[in-house]
Amino acid sequence: MDQKIIIASDSTCDLGTELTQKYGIKILPLTVGLGGALYADGLEIDPDTIYAHYEKTGELPKTSAINIADFEAFFAEETKSGAEVVFFTISSTMSATYHNACLAAEDFPGVHIVDTQNLSTGGGLLVLAAAEMAQDGKLNAAEIADACRKMAPCVDASFVIDNLEFLRKGGRCSALAAFGANLLNLKPCIVVKDGSMGAAKKYRGKFEVVLKQYVTDRIGDGSGLRTNRVFVTHAGCDAEIVNACVEQVRGMGIFDEVLITRAGCTVSSHCGRNTLGVLFVRK
Repeated sequence: MDQKIIIASDSTCDLGTELTQKYGIKILPLTVGLGGALYADGLEIDPDTIYAHYEKTGELPKTSAINIADFEAFFAEETKSGAEVVFFTISSTMSATYHNACLAAEDFPGVHIVDTQNLSTGGGLLVLAAAEMAQDGKLNAAEIADACRKMAPCVDASFVIDNLEFLRKGGRCSALAAFGANLLNLKPCIVVKDGSMGAAKKYRGKFEVVLKQYVTDRIGDGSGLRTNRVFVTHAGCDAEIVNACVEQVRGMGIFDEVLITRAGCTVSSHCGRNTLGVLFVRK
């Protein structure tokens, strides 16, 4: 295709600078409110700043959807030379970002909005797939968007959380449930299904031991999986823990590419530092 196609996403895809630069992906940040100020996610604030602020004040941030005006300005800039845009958003059930993007795109016929039905690198998997399709040049923007919408339900995204403190403080689980989980040393596995987060299996034991079983449970023998890539995404875990999970995944010999990324402000502010997931696509 001769038409230039721009692949873009909101900042919740958690792909990191190295991958976005490698694939030429544009990122539009959500807004993070913290300490009475507003920051652009990933540009003006990072998860470690959030953790430090929380340890000092007990305050968690509030994330805000990208507004319609910012989308309109972005689409106008990217399409002014005749390019088309495929834009990916966090699940429409988790944020108004998708709705705002659709409203803004009404005035830009060359802009195609994709609801990832996911968050973090669950959405990032679709963004990378789109970038590869665009590089291949066989599909137009509308076809790429449609292919990714069909792929979205096949994404397998999950995380294990070591401590429920951030979920409790954010109002996503009761104090009693958090107390019981911490008392019993339970580590819940949070999965994304039909665009929403929910609890799946509950593990018990030390975080690093639980993660070994979690990786085995999610990946299995690799049957029924698209084996081109897998993400190991974490919210600031110790390097030893991350490396052990990465080596376990690599040692399975299933995936062609094992990518390691750090979760951005959205996942980090909801789940806390010791959160780690393996994310891939099923056939």
